[in-house]
Amino acid sequence: MVSLSLVMTMALALVLAAPAPASADSSAGKKPYDKQLLRLSELLGAMHYLRELCGANDGLLWRQQMQDLIKAEGTSALRRLKLTRRFNFGYHSYSRTYHRCTPSAKTAIERFLNEAGTIADTMVHNIK
Repeated sequence: MVSLSLVMTMALALVLAAPAPASADSSAGKKPYDKQLLRLSELLGAMHYLRELCGANDGLLWRQQMQDLIKAEGTSALRRLKLTRRFNFGYHSYSRTYHRCTPSAKTAIERFLNEAGTIADTMVHNIK
């Protein structure tokens, strides 16, 4: 199983090391990996809720990872807002669906860890 903490560390390192794109979009604060960052934000929100629900006692880890992501990528109020909204969307989507830890919730956690690993791997190959 892939550690999302490791995935986030890799993704953040890549984001910080990536040169800013030279397109007109860069002036608007858009980056070529925004879609992946927004999905990672959503996954962090879901993990923040589900891991705590399932007794992992590491829910604050996911919130801290999100704060680190915002610190690294929240270069404008709009970017911070977008990232935060996606985190909250992930959290609230699963808090409405799951009220106790079920096998389905555990499957979702595994799926999210794998998806985050795939996103990080994609970012590694696309940013280099």
